[in-house]
Amino acid sequence: MISKRTIRDLGDPEVRGKRALVRVDFNVPLDESGTVTDDTRIRAALPTIDALVAKGARVVLVSHLGRPKAKPEAKFSLAPVAKRLAELTKQPVRFVPALDSDEAVAATQALRAGEILLLENTRFNAGEEKNDDALAKSLARLGDLYVNDAFGAAHRAHASTEGVAKHLKPAVAGLLMERELEYLGAALSDPKRPFIAILGGAKISGKIDVIEALLPKVDGLLVGGAMANTFYKAMGLETGKSLVEPDRVELAKSLLDRAAYRLTLPHDAVVAPALDQPAAAHAVKRDGIPPNEAMFDIGPETVQSYARAIAAAKTILWNGPMGVFETPPFDAGTTAVARAMAEATANGATTIVGGGDSAAAVTDAGLETRMSHVSTGGGASLEFLEGKPLPGVEALEDRR
Repeated sequence: MISKRTIRDLGDPEVRGKRALVRVDFNVPLDESGTVTDDTRIRAALPTIDALVAKGARVVLVSHLGRPKAKPEAKFSLAPVAKRLAELTKQPVRFVPALDSDEAVAATQALRAGEILLLENTRFNAGEEKNDDALAKSLARLGDLYVNDAFGAAHRAHASTEGVAKHLKPAVAGLLMERELEYLGAALSDPKRPFIAILGGAKISGKIDVIEALLPKVDGLLVGGAMANTFYKAMGLETGKSLVEPDRVELAKSLLDRAAYRLTLPHDAVVAPALDQPAAAHAVKRDGIPPNEAMFDIGPETVQSYARAIAAAKTILWNGPMGVFETPPFDAGTTAVARAMAEATANGATTIVGGGDSAAAVTDAGLETRMSHVSTGGGASLEFLEGKPLPGVEALEDRR
């Protein structure tokens, strides 16, 4: 059980008829026509919205979208998101293109119990990313209680994620935030064993803090993706034209010296002369990467080895693809890991996908419902796994 209060802890007088200001993460992709192309994050917030509606709350939603330059930009408006939300919920949904204004406050006050209001992009205001206290106080006028359900933005100390919680009480977690913290927290503090972590992605520099934090906790750590090349270089192997971080080679060597028996590197690799020459892809042993080719995926022997390790584990945490999964056939390793995790879930293991590209790959493979938990927060999940405090979580009230 997490240490922060959640909407489950709120009594009827704290919710019924009250305006619940809910920070959601509706940072979803839109196509050129303004249509939402992936509504995963919207659907992930529905349990919290529905629970508040069932408690008689008037729900006010705020979110960021994209990276506008601290001013309104039409392509980053949340209007299309409101349209998609209205299609996903049975409740009436209103959209008001305002946030820090009397118009926004009046719109929240006009809400009836069970109605949902989505306000405009928080990042249209220059004070959002600066965590401006004046904006935080203004946001507090929009509700009678505050709910943070935006795990994907919880690692940011922004006005809508951290600042507002100082001025609007009660300040509690939503059901998605609760679920994220429970799954990730349990994996770190009390995992069923064997506990293995699978880390991929392009650069070791982006995962070094996670590796350092996980190594003492896991029974095994499986490495994939281009970051394996930096380890290969540390072992004195030929890496050809593969992506290598020269300034991290000594670090990789140190990690191998300290944790060689727990850290497993790919036994083979799928290589090609270039990413745009997939027809030339072929598998080689890790000590056989040609000087004029690059590694773009883990090889078939590694796929089988990692699948066996996943099948034997009771808790599996995965963050980062095994190869360039957007470009077939270099998606084979990532897809195989996703399938092995789905099978492990069916056999009783706890499987956690740590957001970002891993979550996208699982979704692309149609396997997201076959995992115990797929995180909605790439950066937030990484920082949580690194052991860093998340400002959006720290600002919430403790259960005590």
